[in-house]
Amino acid sequence: MSQPSTTRSRREFVQQSLSLMASMAITSCVGKKFNAKSKTILLRSSWQTVNIGDIGHTPGALEVFKQSLPGNTRLILWPSSVDNGVAEMLKAYFPQLVIAEGTLDATGNPSTPALRAAFKEADIFVHGSGPMVLAQSHMEAWRKLTGKPYGVFGVTIGGELDERLTDLLNGAAFIYLRDTVSLKQLQQRGIKSPVLAFGPDATFAIPLRNKAKAQAYLNSVGLTDKQFICVIPRLRYTPYFKIHNTTPTDEELRRAAISAQFVEQDHAKLREVIIEWVRKTGLKVLACPEMTHEMALAKQYLVDPLPDDVKKNVVWRETYWLPDEATSVYERSQVVVSLEMHSPIMAFQANTPAILVRQPTDTSKGQMWRDVGLTDWIFEVDPSTGAQIASRVLEIHTNYPAALAKLGAARGFVKQRQQEMAGEVAKVIQT
Repeated sequence: MSQPSTTRSRREFVQQSLSLMASMAITSCVGKKFNAKSKTILLRSSWQTVNIGDIGHTPGALEVFKQSLPGNTRLILWPSSVDNGVAEMLKAYFPQLVIAEGTLDATGNPSTPALRAAFKEADIFVHGSGPMVLAQSHMEAWRKLTGKPYGVFGVTIGGELDERLTDLLNGAAFIYLRDTVSLKQLQQRGIKSPVLAFGPDATFAIPLRNKAKAQAYLNSVGLTDKQFICVIPRLRYTPYFKIHNTTPTDEELRRAAISAQFVEQDHAKLREVIIEWVRKTGLKVLACPEMTHEMALAKQYLVDPLPDDVKKNVVWRETYWLPDEATSVYERSQVVVSLEMHSPIMAFQANTPAILVRQPTDTSKGQMWRDVGLTDWIFEVDPSTGAQIASRVLEIHTNYPAALAKLGAARGFVKQRQQEMAGEVAKVIQT
């Protein structure tokens, strides 16, 4: 620009310069500190604490924000549950995090002073990763009460897409689906959000580690770094009525019957993996849980039926754990083999190869393993044999550098996508 010659032109010059500087600040803010007023994100997440995967959604999202957004961005968590030591764990990793507990009252307004303050102070509402838009009514309340932007940060969308949810999604500033099956459904439905894209589950970024506790546990059960694999069981339907000690509904009883029908068939294939691993490598196995009810499941269907020559090399995890310890154990294992989804994701983040064995009753979230480039490491449980799964695990063992290279490429892709997701959040709150 040339130097202005009049008072009026000087004023215009200053205004133009300030406008240009503001524009440059917006486009370059991701991952950098800036001098403008800090922005605040209200993250709706932390669905439950009986599942280390559901616990992992929240620290994963917080870590993405921490690594990719300006340093003075404020983070407020609106949780469903942060009991069992989860709140303390989150605060240890994210000391500046504000946790605003509460719900909506009978009038549809925030029920606690902390939550009312969060609605006032936050610049954007971000719905965290999950099996669906779990906090739909809360996102609707945010839109109605504040008129401020909102978005979705990595969910699965199944058959629950009705007119009400369609309207809500049409108004979202961005929608990231954690699997391309869900993405295709929203594209076919014609959702009008300006950003509709694949966005990996937030747990892929989980930063939590408790190396000291993990090492103490491994020492106590005789497991050595990279000299064992982890195997995680799962029922076809999670028995929440047993977990929460409630009277089962007819639908829950129907699902429990399906789980009972297939429990032996599914876990026999994992047992075959264990047997092949122990007999061909001489190494050990840790049978461990992702959910609170799975310790007993692992003992009954993975450990107890094993032949004696194999069983002596298998450790049964008797107690539940938090994701910081679990991720640190997965980090020290050679491979994770799981009927659950999020233990493989946590292993992924810890740079440990993981095999997902997907059950047909699960949601389309398993597709994300293919979406991030790990098609060879997912097996559909019904058409697959235990021998096929075991062969892939032994293949990883035999050529571990190649497996790590494959995993590294997938990790790079996920990191880039999550940075782009955070960049979209930054763009929305800065403009």
